[in-house]
Amino acid sequence: MTNPHIKTALPGPNARAMLARDVSVASPSYPRDYPFVMSHGRGTEVWDVDGNRFLDFVAGIAVCSTGHAHPRVVGAIKAAADKFLHVSSDYWHENMTRLTERLAEVAPMGEPVMSFLCQSGTESVEGAIKLARYVTGRPRFIGFLGAFHGRTMGSLSFTSSKYTQQKGFAPTMPGVTHVPYPNPYRPLFAGADQGKAVLDYIRMLFERNVPAAEVAAIMVEPLQGEGGYLWPPEGFLAGLRALCDEHGILLIFDEVQSGVGRTGKMWACEHSGVKPDIMTSAKGLGSGMPIGAIIARKSLMEQWKRGAHGNTFGGNPLSCAAAIATLDLVQSEYAANAARAGEHFMGRLREMMRDYPCIGEVRGRGLMIGMELIENDAERTPARALCDRLVTRGYHNGLLLLACGVSTLRFMPPLSTTTAEIDEAIGLLRTALDEALQGKSA
Repeated sequence: MTNPHIKTALPGPNARAMLARDVSVASPSYPRDYPFVMSHGRGTEVWDVDGNRFLDFVAGIAVCSTGHAHPRVVGAIKAAADKFLHVSSDYWHENMTRLTERLAEVAPMGEPVMSFLCQSGTESVEGAIKLARYVTGRPRFIGFLGAFHGRTMGSLSFTSSKYTQQKGFAPTMPGVTHVPYPNPYRPLFAGADQGKAVLDYIRMLFERNVPAAEVAAIMVEPLQGEGGYLWPPEGFLAGLRALCDEHGILLIFDEVQSGVGRTGKMWACEHSGVKPDIMTSAKGLGSGMPIGAIIARKSLMEQWKRGAHGNTFGGNPLSCAAAIATLDLVQSEYAANAARAGEHFMGRLREMMRDYPCIGEVRGRGLMIGMELIENDAERTPARALCDRLVTRGYHNGLLLLACGVSTLRFMPPLSTTTAEIDEAIGLLRTALDEALQGKSA
């Protein structure tokens, strides 16, 4: 299959010129997999600077929830920009107050909440850590192996999806103990119920070297992102909730990647019915504008005294306008579309499993889907090199992809993505996988 939308060799001449300019002035730390240089986008379609058109199944790492340049989001940003660009969180403005009202309306806690607005997922996690310590007076936390919560020093202390994220930055914030995230496909414990096994492991820690009375919070992703798009076993989150309640520990759900309609519901935790004490949001909340939020039970957030936490750019009027428009669109149509389109997508991917033994598992909810690649053996050996080649071959065939976990291809297209675009992507994915299996990379 040849994609007629790819008109030049990749990268094209204009893209190569941009890369040549960039290499001497930009930090080399950005983890870039392939040389896509964007010109513009519309919905799920994006074009590079040489006029090549791609399907974007990355969406800015699950950020562009309403697609690229949605007219209602762009219109809201323009209207806000016509009034003022910045005032700082020392003051009030309509978009900031309205957004916190909207977050209170859609929060999953089932009781009054308050929100603190910030600029990113990392910052929302940092704030959640501070809030938990502030209101409990406790110094310790429990996080999960495979988790990604950010790259600033507090959030980095929880992040453990790749060793390179912490390499060279030790010591991070002390007091964080990591436990395995339950993974039935790659079990670490004996027994069929990996969720119960992890809960039992935490109880063992409480008995031996982590005093439960010193633990402020357990932080967990209801659907683990960077660790491999892992959906926890039924009952696991409820078990965490019960464990926290037993010991007076707060439960923090990191919904930075899984929230705002990504899984077919507004929040991933709604699939289980488990309610957190504190929740973090960012990424898809602003459809591409930088924004984050710490959403907490009012009884917790109202304990923060004046000056206990703050920022300069939190509640930016343009970002708030984008977030309000995003929540309206997700609530009215795009969460439901993510559920429908995601079911179609997972069905098409499972059809591929019959033709490709290297596809070990397809998992996820809505439009947050992982496809784990394995070697052709009984041990389910991760096919790391194949996964890397597939990401690259996807780009050369006009499909933007990213990996996660050990050897999982992740799909996170805009929530507005149609079944026709999914079907087109499946054709491109098959071609890319055939080429990757042949050993083709560049």
